[in-house]
Amino acid sequence: MKRIIQETEDGSKTIYIEDWNESYHSKHGAVQEAMHVFIKNGFSHFITTKKPLKILEIGLGTGLNAFITLLEAEKNQQYVNYVGIEKFPVLEAEFDAIDFFDDVFKFYPELAHRKEELHIIYRYLFLSDWENWQIISPYFRIKKVKDDFFNLKNCNETEFDLVYFDAFGSQVQPEMWEKELFEIIDSTTKPTAIFTTYASKGTVKRGLKELGYVVEKRPGPPGKREMMVGLKNFSL
Repeated sequence: MKRIIQETEDGSKTIYIEDWNESYHSKHGAVQEAMHVFIKNGFSHFITTKKPLKILEIGLGTGLNAFITLLEAEKNQQYVNYVGIEKFPVLEAEFDAIDFFDDVFKFYPELAHRKEELHIIYRYLFLSDWENWQIISPYFRIKKVKDDFFNLKNCNETEFDLVYFDAFGSQVQPEMWEKELFEIIDSTTKPTAIFTTYASKGTVKRGLKELGYVVEKRPGPPGKREMMVGLKNFSL
């Protein structure tokens, strides 16, 4: 499939898949979408616990969500073990062409004095080996897994506190948004967990509810009216 680098409305770039008419990130702004959906409506609910946090990302892509989570982990002194699943890894040339780094730092001006160091860390995270745990910073380590999402159990990782569901849209991968995959994901989470996604599809709501989640529709990121969070035995 042909992949094209495109600029989004906030100046950050994304990868556009021409055959699917689908982008890796929101056309309204890749970084602000990631901050809103996965940090504000996911990670932020755990920072008062100070217990090691285990995160699963469905759709690792460019590593943007992982890098922002690393910054939040360091800022909040929150230990994070992060597993990212990706069937079609982004190429190094594509990563370099997108270069989210300056866009990320619009949200972290207090880290300006560390920009050079953190740029190296982001690149190291993206280029780090697959299938094995890699220590990226004192508060953050990652295991990148190249596989189909439906083979999640093959990575032998469980006990997830938080799920970032960042798969391509249902119009191009409808099977990703049905109960079968949600059941597989749920089987790897702790009895208390959060599932957050940019989507607000009815199939997601029904699937998560059938698995025992309390599902909340929340205001979406720029350009999207709503998003969805699933709470499993989790009180906010």
